[in-house]
Amino acid sequence: MYSKIKTYICSLIVNFIMFNIIARKTLLAYCVMYPQASNALREWYEEMINAEFNSFQELKAVFAKASLVGDDRVVFNIMGNHYRLVVRIVFDYKTIQIKWFGNHSEYDKVDVKSIKYKP
Repeated sequence: MYSKIKTYICSLIVNFIMFNIIARKTLLAYCVMYPQASNALREWYEEMINAEFNSFQELKAVFAKASLVGDDRVVFNIMGNHYRLVVRIVFDYKTIQIKWFGNHSEYDKVDVKSIKYKP
């Protein structure tokens, strides 16, 4: 009986695991670099850390303008499409890695499929 209860509780916990965002420090650095976008980035963070997406299709249902660009990378429009946030999402492990953030003119100069965070 105890074993069945333990298994049930573990399955509940697994189903409610929040996304792990790597690294919050990176996101906060972008908040400092782009103070006008700071609130929007923090709102995105709060939404994503509590999200329960299991696939890009589920994410797309909530973030209609998000784009899948390869290598599990997703581009989010931030602040009414004034900025772009590039992340890598591994849905199976509920992990999001911040790759890049900037405005549209900066975005046009990067290769989102290979860009890496540089402080």
